[in-house]
Amino acid sequence: MSHDCLFCKIARHEIPARIVHEDDEFLAFHDINPAAPVHLLLMPKHHVASLAAVGSTDDAWLARMLLLVPKLAFANGCNPLPDGGFRLVANAGTEGGQEIDHLHFHILGGARPWSKRAAPAA
Repeated sequence: MSHDCLFCKIARHEIPARIVHEDDEFLAFHDINPAAPVHLLLMPKHHVASLAAVGSTDDAWLARMLLLVPKLAFANGCNPLPDGGFRLVANAGTEGGQEIDHLHFHILGGARPWSKRAAPAA
């Protein structure tokens, strides 16, 4: 973990968050500025700067993280398929809209219309 990283501080419970999932590897919580009725952030507890920093040795934990996405989405208010669903967003780097330098997925869903924001940033 990084000492100064906001999300690492959340993972260490130094900063409060509305946590919906926590295990040894991952943490998921509600976004403080939601862009949809359901807007969760899912992150690894270990510090990874962005999806662009993921390498070939990261495939196992990244696969486990991706497998959590639909479970978290549907358990936290996203409507079931085929009419429901969710959106998954990962911003990478400044030009990609990333504001927090710690890999995280935005899980968005719920009844439309959503906010007019084009894509979530964080």
